[in-house]
Amino acid sequence: MGRKYFGTDGIRGLTNTAPMTPEMAMRVGQAAGAHFLRGDHKHRVVVGKDTRLSGYMMESALIAGFTSVGMDVVMVGPVPTPAVALLTRSMRADLGVMISASHNPFHDNGIKLFGPDGYKLSDEDERAIEALLDEPPLYAAPEAIGRSKKIEDARGRYIHFAKSTFPDHLRLDGLKVVVDCANGAAYTVAPAALWELGADVTEIGVGPNGFNINADVGSTKPAALQAKVRETGAHIGIALDGDADRLIVVDETGTIVDGDQLMALIATSWAKQGRLRGGSLVATVMSNLGLERRLKADGIGLVRTGVGDRYVLEAMREKGCNVGGEQSGHIILSDYATTGDGLVAALQILACLVESGEPASRTLKLFDPLPQLLKNVRFSGGAPLDNASVRKVIADGEARLNGSGRLLIRKSGTEPLIRVMAEGEDPALVEAVVDSICEAVKQAA
Repeated sequence: MGRKYFGTDGIRGLTNTAPMTPEMAMRVGQAAGAHFLRGDHKHRVVVGKDTRLSGYMMESALIAGFTSVGMDVVMVGPVPTPAVALLTRSMRADLGVMISASHNPFHDNGIKLFGPDGYKLSDEDERAIEALLDEPPLYAAPEAIGRSKKIEDARGRYIHFAKSTFPDHLRLDGLKVVVDCANGAAYTVAPAALWELGADVTEIGVGPNGFNINADVGSTKPAALQAKVRETGAHIGIALDGDADRLIVVDETGTIVDGDQLMALIATSWAKQGRLRGGSLVATVMSNLGLERRLKADGIGLVRTGVGDRYVLEAMREKGCNVGGEQSGHIILSDYATTGDGLVAALQILACLVESGEPASRTLKLFDPLPQLLKNVRFSGGAPLDNASVRKVIADGEARLNGSGRLLIRKSGTEPLIRVMAEGEDPALVEAVVDSICEAVKQAA
C-alpha cells in the first residue's frame, strides 16, 4: 500500500501549497503526537528547523498541533538535521521533528520525523500517522494541553558532540579549511567546531536571510567553494547542504570530490584500523562501479540499496555495517549518528587528511570513476516503463553494455520523472544507450 503524504524523506513540497501548508503541519503535529502518546509519562517532542523563511510558520503550526494533543514541545531553533536526531535521544523525547527541505530552494519546505531512538520513522509508523491524518484529532483535556519552551544550548550540545567524534590524538592546527554552510542550518555550528579543533577557517554561506538557503552555495552548487579554495590557497573545502546532512568536498586544486570517494576513504581507513563492521560498505544503486572495484581490491564488500538514505540505513542495521551513504554526499557513520551527518563525516575526512600528510588531491582520490551519465525524462501520467517498446529498448541497452557496465532506470520518488542512468568503460556507448532509452520513454509518455 503506497503512502499518501510521506515520500522517501518525510513530507516535502512548495510552501503554502498542499501538502506543505500550515494546516497540514498542525495536523501532522496532532497525528504524530497522538501516535507517540504511549505510557503515562509526560510526553516531549524536539522541534528543529533550518533557516528558510517559512520555518517560523511551520514551526508555529506544528507546536499548535503537538500541544493540542498533550505533548510538550522543546524548540531548538536552527540546527542540523542530525542534531535533532541526537537531541531526541539525549533528551529522552518521544519524537523529533526537523523542518527542512534539505538542498531545495527557500520556497520549499518539509517535515522529517524521528522516533525516540533518533532514527527516521519506519514505514509502519508513517502509515499509522497518515491514517490518523484522515481522522478527527484526539484533543487533550484542557488541563493536559502541552507546553512549549525554547532551549538555548542546543547548538553547543551539538558542537560538543561533533568534536567528540574527531580522534583525540589529532588536531587541525595549521590546516586551512573553507567551509560552505549553504546559508543553512549549520551556519554557526560547523565553523565553530572546525575552529575549536584548531583549523584556520574561512566561512562562506553563513549569512542566512530566509531566502538564500542553498542559493548558489552548498553541496549542490559548489562553484563558490571551488573559487574560494583557490583564492585562499586552502588545503581543503567542505560544503554542506541546507540541513547539513550532506557533504561534498573540494580538494586544494578546486576539484570536486563526491560521496563515493569520501565513503571509499572512510571505509578503507576504518578497515585498516579494524573498525569497519560487517565487512562491507552500504551504498545505493547510484554509486559508481569504480567504487565497487576499489573496495573489492581491498577485500571490502559493497551492499547496494535503493535510492534514499533511509534504505541505506535499513541495510546497515540489517547487515551490521557502520559505514554507508550515497554518491550525493549523505554519509551515515552509525558509530556516531543515526542519520547522515555532513559535519561528522567531514571530520573523519579531515582526520584522514591530517594523518596522511599528503595533499587532499592525493588522499581523497581512491579510484578512477567509470563514465556515468544520468538523464531525466519528465512525464505527465501513465506508466511509460511498462510500455513494450520501452522495455525492448532497455533490453537492447543492457545487451550493448554486455557486462562492461551498468544500466539503471527508475521512477523518481518525489517528481514525475523517469531517471535513466548508465555507466561503463566506453563513454560514447554509455551516452548512446542513455539517449536511446530517454527517447523511447519520451515517445511512450
